Amino acid sequence: MIFWLITIFLLLPYLFLLLYYRQGWVEMKNYVPSKPFTEAGLPFVSIIIAARDEEKNIGNCIRSIINQTYPQTKFEIIIINDHSTDNTVSIINSFQKENILILNLADYTKNEILNSYKKKSIETAMQFAKGNLIVTTDADCMVPERWLETIAFFYKEKKPVFIAAPVIFSPSPPGEGLGVRLLKIFQSLDFITLQGITGSSVHKKFHSMCNGANLAYEKKIFYEVNGFENIDTIASGDDMLLMYKIQKIYPHKIEYIKSSNVIVQTQPAQNIKEFISQRIRWASKADKYSDKKITAALLLVYLLNAWIFILGISSFFVSQIFYLFLIALIIKIFMELIFLFPIAIFFKKQKLLWWFVPSQPFHIIYILIAGWLGRFGSYKWKGRKVK
Repeated sequence: MIFWLITIFLLLPYLFLLLYYRQGWVEMKNYVPSKPFTEAGLPFVSIIIAARDEEKNIGNCIRSIINQTYPQTKFEIIIINDHSTDNTVSIINSFQKENILILNLADYTKNEILNSYKKKSIETAMQFAKGNLIVTTDADCMVPERWLETIAFFYKEKKPVFIAAPVIFSPSPPGEGLGVRLLKIFQSLDFITLQGITGSSVHKKFHSMCNGANLAYEKKIFYEVNGFENIDTIASGDDMLLMYKIQKIYPHKIEYIKSSNVIVQTQPAQNIKEFISQRIRWASKADKYSDKKITAALLLVYLLNAWIFILGISSFFVSQIFYLFLIALIIKIFMELIFLFPIAIFFKKQKLLWWFVPSQPFHIIYILIAGWLGRFGSYKWKGRKVK
């Protein structure tokens, strides 16, 4: 009886949460500018990119930004080199453009040992930014050609102070091995789930979520909340922790832009070790959230997956528990698919859903490992060990 009660206690709020997220995503309309703006009325945009050892990606990233439909005179690209040891800097320097500025973080840190080099990079770049609208992306990303144009129109029309925007993983190139392709499929499924929750939670003003690969906010607001002050010792969180600081002051001026014109593509992890490190890095900031609603949601997800795992193990020893395990797992999968379907359509990832059921055992185990190690472990990122 106790097993049934615990299962119901965890499953019911989880189902209501998924339905709430789904409603938020579905009711959010795809953004289409209601009116054109003249070039004179468009904001000047400063794009900030922190780069460390990105020789494989930085060239494609810069090219995708240069090819924007947004007027070249209306934006600048500020790239801050975070102690790269490869050819990142020489690749950046090969782009002879007046609106590209490269900074070296080492010139501004005075050999300080930092726990968050990315936050320091953004803070440093912010001092040189000419625009009031700051847009951030990552050095391994590629952006669509109407990216800046759509963000700028949205900013002018909706007048938010902070904009979260969609991100997906880049498609796998041909010729990759089966193991790598399966890993990337798994990551893509997990990532579009997070993106759906992000869009819905921001739209509903439920809790703060975003991704630093595709953000926009006002420079004056960044300084109004004192930037990364009080969160600068936390290794990650240049996106969500900053968002929460802004949300506390401007709860009704945070927006999510749902538009295929602004979907940024980022690189997935290339192997299991890199994937686990990335997810531990993401999970490591969970206990730093002041937003208790997101903490509660994350805890609920973790506890439900942990309980289903316990039921699965217990069913080998107590046969009656097997049926409860099966019922709980089927209900969980069914509701998650209902939630995911409209999100997969938006990102044009419907084919991924065929892999959703087979990936469930691995997804449950991964949540348990990443959640635990994110709280108690350490990880390596870009050659640095972070506690």
